[in-house]
Amino acid sequence: MFKVSAAVVLAICSSTKAFAPSSHMSRSSALNMANDADDITPIAPGEESMPAIQEPVPSPPPLPTMSQSIPFMERPAALTGAIAGDVGFDPLGFAKSESDLMNYREAEVKHARLAMLAAAGWPLSEVFDRKIATALNLAPAVDANDRAPSLLNGGLGKVSPLYWVACLGLAAAVDFYGIQKSKENNP
Repeated sequence: MFKVSAAVVLAICSSTKAFAPSSHMSRSSALNMANDADDITPIAPGEESMPAIQEPVPSPPPLPTMSQSIPFMERPAALTGAIAGDVGFDPLGFAKSESDLMNYREAEVKHARLAMLAAAGWPLSEVFDRKIATALNLAPAVDANDRAPSLLNGGLGKVSPLYWVACLGLAAAVDFYGIQKSKENNP
């Protein structure tokens, strides 16, 4: 148990760097607005006002040449610092262009959402499987110890291969629809 909890703590600590704000991006934007409504003086209809003098906006400091997340590697070219949390983490260099990077970010969000659903669905399936199976007059999928079928406990053989084909087909159809939709929006 100690090994598992130590591994979880190390994984959490090491992954927090990826979500740290980038040090080269500005933390706030300067807005030249009046603090009180009393500071605003109305202009007569025929009066012309002088153009407001704007202070030059300082340019952001140049991006570091080395990755902040992996200091011994060069910063990937596709990671320009424009995205929140960009610390130059692409150790295998998958993102060759900005469009590749956006596709990978979208896939990461989809997989994260799927993992969250799985984390909630796994215990729920173990709790409600017998009740649903008896209501539908089916054999329960959980084993004698009320464990959901998985690769780890050898229970995947209880689930029909047609179910896996249907799941794969549905996932492919949803993904194909998403790809077609994104091509229509970005010709």
